[in-house]
Order: sequence, then C-alpha cells, then structure tokens
Amino acid sequence: MSQPIVSAAAPDKNAATIATIGAYWNDHIHDLEIATEPVGSSGFFRELDEYRFDKLRYLPQVVDFSGYQGKTLLEVGCGAGIDLVRFARGGAIVTGVDLAQVSIDLAKENFTQNGLEADLRVMNGEALTFPDSSFDVVYGHGVLQYTADAPQMVREMHRVLKPGGEAIFMVYNKYSWLNALSKLMKVDLEHEDAPVLKKYSIGEFKAMLRPFAQVRLVPERFPVESRLHHGLKATIYNKVFVKAFNSLPRFLVRPTGWHLMAFATK
Repeated sequence: MSQPIVSAAAPDKNAATIATIGAYWNDHIHDLEIATEPVGSSGFFRELDEYRFDKLRYLPQVVDFSGYQGKTLLEVGCGAGIDLVRFARGGAIVTGVDLAQVSIDLAKENFTQNGLEADLRVMNGEALTFPDSSFDVVYGHGVLQYTADAPQMVREMHRVLKPGGEAIFMVYNKYSWLNALSKLMKVDLEHEDAPVLKKYSIGEFKAMLRPFAQVRLVPERFPVESRLHHGLKATIYNKVFVKAFNSLPRFLVRPTGWHLMAFATK
C-alpha cells in the first residue's frame, strides 16, 4: 500500500515572508485593542468571544458551530482559539494550527479554561504536516489574505481534507463597502500594516478555489456599530452610515459585503 503524501516544506522563496508573518502575529493578538481583562484570563477570552460575534453577527448564522459532532476539524490560523472552542463545544474533534507561538499558547489556555480538548500546534498552513485526507472539515476564516501564497494554502487544505469533506474559507472583498469607506474616510483597516494583506474579487476567490468539486460563495459582513474607533469619524459612521447602509435592500448591496465566505466540497 502506498504511503500518504505529506506536504514538503514551504518554498524557499516564501520562507523569509512566512517568518515575518509569524513574528507579526506574535506581536499583534487579534482584537487585543478591545480587551480590558488581563491577557490569558477567563475574562479576556470572554471579551474576545463577545466582541468577535458582535462584530461578525452573521457568522453563527452561516456556520453551524454545533453541526460537526464527532467529525475531525482542522482550523488553519486558529489564533487564540475563539472559533475553535465553539466547534469543540459542539462536539467536533478539533485541531488548530497557527504560525504564531503566542496564539497557540493562548489557544491552549482558552481550551484548558473551557475544559475542552484540542490538538494545537505551531505550523505553517502552506506546508501542513498532516497526511492526505486527514480531516472531515477544514476551516480558515480570515487567514488566506494574510499568508505568503494563498493558493498554496488552499491546495494544502484541500489535500488534507477527506473526499466529500467540507471546507469553509473567508477572505476580504476588494470591492466592498468597507474597503471603499476606509479610503474615503482615510481610516486604516485592522492589521493593514501586516506583512501581507491581499483582498480578492469574487472572481479571483472562485478561481483560487478551483481544486474543489463544488463551491458556494456568499458575501457577508455588513455595517455594525464600531467599538474600536472613536471621535467624529466614528460618530458619523455609527450614527449615520450604519443606519443608512442597512436601510438599503440587501439584494442590492450583498455583492459589496466585506467578507467573502466560501463553502466548498472536495
């Protein structure tokens, strides 16, 4: 019987970039700006969870975190494990990988405090060390746009997914309301200083997902009031723009959603 193929190391041309990306995320915990509790405390993780799912109100509506009981699930770019904990609570057998050691350390503490189990490892999502067809589900929400070679990461996540398995991805929409508003109001996006930040059109995202047999793409994330920004611009955004935008028919503005969600089958 032939042995399963395990990915080779990341291409040398990307090694320096991958190292820089890892160093950046070691110093930039996602959503840290809103935390008031000590980093790593139970209150800290509650704050991150509450803020994330307030900002991303759509996410539990399109991803059934309780729908994968007994299934093996890999999250690439798991960060502090906020989403992964939800999958684990729903009964999934979870594995999380991230380039940043700080993220993996926080994710381990998050799981310990929740009395849950997970296989958590520092690993490059472009060069996964898992055998072919290892997981029922692969999940990468907001990671492809920050990696050196996004198509390579997609290929790797496709490789470790079982035939018929489900992949869930999210990237930023270059033709979105938020991208346009950021330029108009001269307000930087979160992590705009990251070593890599690439936004995609709907067509570009679909093309990147060609390894999959079936793909359903849904633009999501529309304006909600921000707790991250303050001052006059934030007031105009929260009190005027959010209400005005959300009064428009959703079918007209849906293509401009900031997040492009993809649900794919191998």
